Amino acid sequence: MGTFWHGGNIYTLQQENEQVEAIYTDGGVIIETGSYNELLEKYKNNLDMIEDLKGATMLPGFVDSHMHLIGHGERLIRLDLSKCTSKGDVLAAVKEYSLQFPAGEWIVGEGWNENLWEDPSPITSAELDISVPDHPVLLKRVCRHALTANSLALKLAGITETTDCPPGGVIELGDQGRINGILKDQAQDLLFSAVPPVTKAYLKKALQAAITDAYSLGLTGSHTEDLNYYNGFEYTYEAIQEVIEDDQYNYRAHLLVHHEVVDDMIASGQHFMSGTEWVEFGAMKIFADGALGGRTALLSHPYADDETTSGVAIFSQEQLDELVKKAREYNLPVAVHAIGDLAFEMVVNSIEKYPLIGKGRDRLIHAQILRKELIDRIKNLPLILDIQPRFVASDFPWVVERVGQEYMNYCYAWKTLLDEGLHCAGGSDAPIEPVDPRLGIHAAVTRTNIDSSDRTVYNEEERLTVFEAVSLFTKGSAYAISHEHDRGVIKKGNLADFTILEENIFMIAPEAIASIPVKQTVIGGKTVYRNETGK
Repeated sequence: MGTFWHGGNIYTLQQENEQVEAIYTDGGVIIETGSYNELLEKYKNNLDMIEDLKGATMLPGFVDSHMHLIGHGERLIRLDLSKCTSKGDVLAAVKEYSLQFPAGEWIVGEGWNENLWEDPSPITSAELDISVPDHPVLLKRVCRHALTANSLALKLAGITETTDCPPGGVIELGDQGRINGILKDQAQDLLFSAVPPVTKAYLKKALQAAITDAYSLGLTGSHTEDLNYYNGFEYTYEAIQEVIEDDQYNYRAHLLVHHEVVDDMIASGQHFMSGTEWVEFGAMKIFADGALGGRTALLSHPYADDETTSGVAIFSQEQLDELVKKAREYNLPVAVHAIGDLAFEMVVNSIEKYPLIGKGRDRLIHAQILRKELIDRIKNLPLILDIQPRFVASDFPWVVERVGQEYMNYCYAWKTLLDEGLHCAGGSDAPIEPVDPRLGIHAAVTRTNIDSSDRTVYNEEERLTVFEAVSLFTKGSAYAISHEHDRGVIKKGNLADFTILEENIFMIAPEAIASIPVKQTVIGGKTVYRNETGK
């Protein structure tokens, strides 16, 4: 007994503008699509439910191709600093938040971004010491490639001016060579090691919050990387399983596996694409560089606004080669964070040296700063570019001053990548950016910052059509994990995962895309979210 869906704009996405009148689903899959009269007549004796879309628009389920599911949940359940518009706002928010905890308890905040402030100077330990003297404080920058901490936190972690900085990290020194509390990339681990381990209850609370929020935004699944940060592989995997499968927060979680815990995954008997219909294992995750915000993304030239640095290589070319080789020995594709063009080049070198043989596709995550010759090199490789369109809204215009106008021709060049025949998937990198896929689609189509009043269009020639942008979060995400045969489009045999919008995303003004209400989210044929307000 199944469900008959009709009465709206049902876009299959198999071809641009292709629609069907009705769908019949049963057992979590699409049994058939076609005309209203034919399907209703054929299945009228096998119906549990008839869903009248009442003019809404049905799409294949939105899937975020790159995020951190637990991290997104943490942003929802603890101190969120992403809306603070000045350093003073951050310090005041941290001070107020700390008042609810006993002295000595760690205060952890998320999302500060000095690029939103009139005075873009980062927060220092001395400033945090004044605001919150009785708690160790750790505040993660929005990119999660940098943090700032107060003196008590640094003391508990044993970090001083003489501490050896790990490779691929930066311990910043301020006036007179004194440590200022800012740690970047691998140096952050020095502080993380001092933070008390999280509980299973905490992880489950964060996951439940993240998935519930995802439902409300039309997301039916995510490719997520969490397994190396919360008491290890087994502890985190168990929490994910318990929430999604045991507690029935049904959600399609594709797990990227950090290289530091990939041995644990293999020892547990898992392999690429093993798992269940809800929780599945994916590629080995590697970080090749940092982020543009902290000038740790690895460029082939000095930063335009700080010629003393060209970024940070997390690994040497030889080390990166060995990691890719290790993935191949485990029959795994790799998913590599590479923002800067030199980091991207190093990854391509490694992939060419140790090509993927067997199932899957390599994934180059972010691909923000490129060069034409790099685009040409990857055209014939079995890979996909995992892009975050929302970065256009967050990074422009300051990124031009940081990288240099003369190097921007192939930067954030989503249209160019598609026109060159490259496969792309769309993600948010939440909690770095808001997880809402409508914001990502809006940014890809308009190339504007929805939060800015001037509506400046950044690199207009790189605007995507709505079909191309929606495809990033549907067909693109499916292709990235070799599920194009059963996900990403509406057709017979595919999973019955749908995002249903109140208005027609292909007909509405592009500027209004981000505000289209999500009417319904359907996973495996079952409604997990229904918006009764129409807002």
